[in-house]
Amino acid sequence: MDGMAVSQQLEESLNSAPEALTAPSQQATWQGAARQTTAFRTAAQRSNQLALTAAGYMSWRARSLSLLTGTTFSLEREAGLFMALCRPQAGQQWLDMGTSGAYYAGLLSGVGATVLACDLSPAMLKVAGKREVSPLIDYALLDAEATGLPSASFDGVSIGATLNETSSAPTMLREASRLLRAGGQLWIMYLGRNGGASQALLSRLGGLNFPDPAQLGGWLPDMQRRDLLRLREVVFERWVRV
Repeated sequence: MDGMAVSQQLEESLNSAPEALTAPSQQATWQGAARQTTAFRTAAQRSNQLALTAAGYMSWRARSLSLLTGTTFSLEREAGLFMALCRPQAGQQWLDMGTSGAYYAGLLSGVGATVLACDLSPAMLKVAGKREVSPLIDYALLDAEATGLPSASFDGVSIGATLNETSSAPTMLREASRLLRAGGQLWIMYLGRNGGASQALLSRLGGLNFPDPAQLGGWLPDMQRRDLLRLREVVFERWVRV
């Protein structure tokens, strides 16, 4: 099943307008923008609406983990970790929550998985759609805390550092769990809490949140953690839906 077929299948199950799912060929119009909710948005989420932020995102993304971990941590190293632990397969259906530059969506489509890549920011989606043009990827302007998508729709969900920017990390993770089929995987990359003054300042001024990995078990009661790797504040986790 190709990406457009997945989009059509999900679209039929939605209670909302069909423009919620936007194929790559429709990126210029972004008719789904009018469907964004009026929920509270953090300063980081509002910043992501800017074209300038979206244009520079992948440049920062390519350097960020090396800066944050104090080691050489390239995108290629991150891709190797993701592939080795998650082992995505051709024909699987994945949701990339807060896709930003479609980094994980590109990795997934590269092995033949179909991907619905969603984000709150039309600017991010425009950049993502130009960067990753695989027919296996569909793009959607959706709130990852309340997608409106049918339960048990996906074999996997990937969440990058979007988890730190959302207004409610527990809500986003519960939504990811709801959307997974039994045995489905949740992959998360985020900055964990360190108790430092800089994180407290970023929380106060930017609305960022920094979960403690110990909290996630309470937020994901229907899932089991299978892998956890922490390098300084950078945390990678893989969970499986039971």
